[in-house]
Amino acid sequence: MAQYGQGEPLGASWRLVELLGSGATGEVWRVDHGPTGDAAAAKLLRAELAADPGIVERFVRERSVLLGLQHPSIVRVRDLVVEGDRLAIVMDLVPGGSARDLLAAAGTLSPRDALTITAETLDALATAHRQDVVHRDVKPDNVLLDAEWSPGATGLVRVTDFGIASVVAERERTTTGLLGTPQYMAPESISHGRSGPAADVYGAGVMLYELLSGRTPFAGPGTDFAVAYRHVTSTPPVLEVPDALWSTLATMLAKDPAARPSATDAAATLRRLARSLADVPALEPTVDPEEFAAVERPATVVRGSVASGATGTAGTAGPDGAAADDDVAEDDGTAGSVPELGPAGSATVVRPMARQPLPVASDPAASPATRTARFRRPDWLTNRAAGFGALGLALVVVLVVGAVVWLPGSRGTTPGRQATAQAANAYQQDRPLPTGLTTTRKATLDPESGAVELTTTYTAQGATLSGPLVEVLPAARSGGSCPTVRWRDGPVTATRNQPSVTGVDTACAWSLSGAAIEPGSDVAVQATVRVPSVTDGASLQTWLDAVGTATTGVVTDQSVSGTAYPVQRLQDVVVRTPDRTVSQTALPVTLLPVWPSGTDELNPLYRSPASGAPSQMLQDVAGGESGVRFADGCSGALAVSSDGLVVTALSVAPACTVRATVGAFSDLESAPFSITTRD
Repeated sequence: MAQYGQGEPLGASWRLVELLGSGATGEVWRVDHGPTGDAAAAKLLRAELAADPGIVERFVRERSVLLGLQHPSIVRVRDLVVEGDRLAIVMDLVPGGSARDLLAAAGTLSPRDALTITAETLDALATAHRQDVVHRDVKPDNVLLDAEWSPGATGLVRVTDFGIASVVAERERTTTGLLGTPQYMAPESISHGRSGPAADVYGAGVMLYELLSGRTPFAGPGTDFAVAYRHVTSTPPVLEVPDALWSTLATMLAKDPAARPSATDAAATLRRLARSLADVPALEPTVDPEEFAAVERPATVVRGSVASGATGTAGTAGPDGAAADDDVAEDDGTAGSVPELGPAGSATVVRPMARQPLPVASDPAASPATRTARFRRPDWLTNRAAGFGALGLALVVVLVVGAVVWLPGSRGTTPGRQATAQAANAYQQDRPLPTGLTTTRKATLDPESGAVELTTTYTAQGATLSGPLVEVLPAARSGGSCPTVRWRDGPVTATRNQPSVTGVDTACAWSLSGAAIEPGSDVAVQATVRVPSVTDGASLQTWLDAVGTATTGVVTDQSVSGTAYPVQRLQDVVVRTPDRTVSQTALPVTLLPVWPSGTDELNPLYRSPASGAPSQMLQDVAGGESGVRFADGCSGALAVSSDGLVVTALSVAPACTVRATVGAFSDLESAPFSITTRD
């Protein structure tokens, strides 16, 4: 049953017209714009969920993400409506249904149409990936069509539902739950909790498989977790499609994310295939298999062997020290029998190596003495001469090795890095902070220089954020020295953190000043970092995760006192009023910051009525006085000035509260106080 009614107003400009669909967290309505009559779609959050900060944050996140993504194949956001407990995102109306609806009506699609829809979806994902946004829930339900589909159509795809996009994802990415839809989740998302651009390509591959066959590759019996883990442990059943198409699809569904193409490359390949397979008919819908083939994995097996002609004891070696190849004792139930391990396959068999015999004279009758006599040391090769020769050879070896080690270092690179570093990318996101700041990090390992190119992107929600930010770039190994960092020129200036000034006494910490982040926008800071032990994707991801962990540790450290880095360290705001005030007078209101160490009584954010300029902290976390608003919590016993900054007690009230908004901190409320007369 719909929670909202047809004809109800939505904000000041919209009116609900028709319910289009509903889900666990909200409803989607067709709405009309009063001044122009334009039609749009509004996603409304259920009123009973508006008190859940996590759900609200995820809901608003989609709007923030979409505002920064402009592409013909991405649904455009038009408005955000917030009134009371009603929260709605207004987007372009996409009238042609979804790829899910199309699939339900047709059963399966021809390769040309399936490839076209997937290629246009990948176009949208490529745009998101270039802005370090990962969708994480690619599936036919989230691929809308701008008009009714007809065979061979193009340009109709509109990707939507970026509600769990990882640009502002939770910090703890490895959990006991699944973030996404199990049928479409990449193996690394399930086994490691990491979702990079390659995971979106995998999801697009699953969708392509479903459009072609009518089922996802790992659909079958079992729970969601059972289905999800087939992505990790099983191979997808092969479809009866042309080899070139299956080869491309199998590459998109590769278990190793590094083996998958980028979204841009995959889209180009699918378009070429769509043209070449225009006449290939659609498959008949396939049924879910009962069993799935397991992924072949190398295994280590220790096998005992019995030498030919030996006594029959397992593991006995032959005369030359090598175990025989194939003779294995039968299992007769005795303690010395060898268990049946089955075919070796690609397993590693541990077996002693047969020693290669030394070269001997062809004459088998020659004695050791005869063979020794064939080599006679020259008279000049005395023991003294041999000693000097060995010493000279050792010096040459030392000089050569030193040159090999020294020369790369003299060019400014870490020894051995040019020969061992592998190109790799890593992604990491911090949990959104109470001030509305979100932090996304992307690291790229340059195999030629061995350096890490680090891009840290800060995004604001709810208020303009500014002031210094702290970033910790730790050593790759415990106890190691801080890496060398060269920050790129830009609006943000990086300097070493000064513990005596900030109170933050953490190694490898940097202070980034000059950032001014408008709501819904972001600021990117770039640096070149030399981390000697980072040589591949795994070590790069480990180090980047350590950057997030170390920085989070600083901003949540309860031992740090002072007001440094308020955008990251401010946890809450307390609204403080007197226990009693007099009617017809201005109510003194003080906004106190709450740090990880507790409420700061000595350094208020703001006082009302104000005298003098607002504090720098308020400027940093709320954009100054423009980010502060007070409201009556007393059913008319309080009056608030037109600018929202001065509260006046009007009439007697036994228990009253004042509400406040400070930047991203909303729904703040004071403790109850009373209003009395002057008498």
